[in-house]
Amino acid sequence: QLQASGGGLVQAGGSLRLSCAASGIIFSIAVMGWYRQAPGKERELVASMTSGGSTNYADSVKGRFTISRDNAKNIVYLQMNSLKPEDTGIYYCNLQFRGMNSWGKGTLVTVSS
Repeated sequence: QLQASGGGLVQAGGSLRLSCAASGIIFSIAVMGWYRQAPGKERELVASMTSGGSTNYADSVKGRFTISRDNAKNIVYLQMNSLKPEDTGIYYCNLQFRGMNSWGKGTLVTVSS
């Protein structure tokens, strides 16, 4: 089970940190990711991190967002800086492991101009 939190309303240029707490014993060996879905658009990958610490970012967030994980606490974070109105959307936490693909309830991020 995944539970995301930390969304909210922020002005352009501001920062937010999203958190996603996971239950279960496979967190430390799973690929964790953050996706977002803007109004009227498809869900897209924002950032992901393997169990070994390798990261992957969407081009639109490179240099502004940072994904990290705390395997001792089963939490994955997304630090979002220099936010833009186009970052607005529902952000979802995702866990992938050996064909398992789990989604948490999203958290809404709204960036005002």
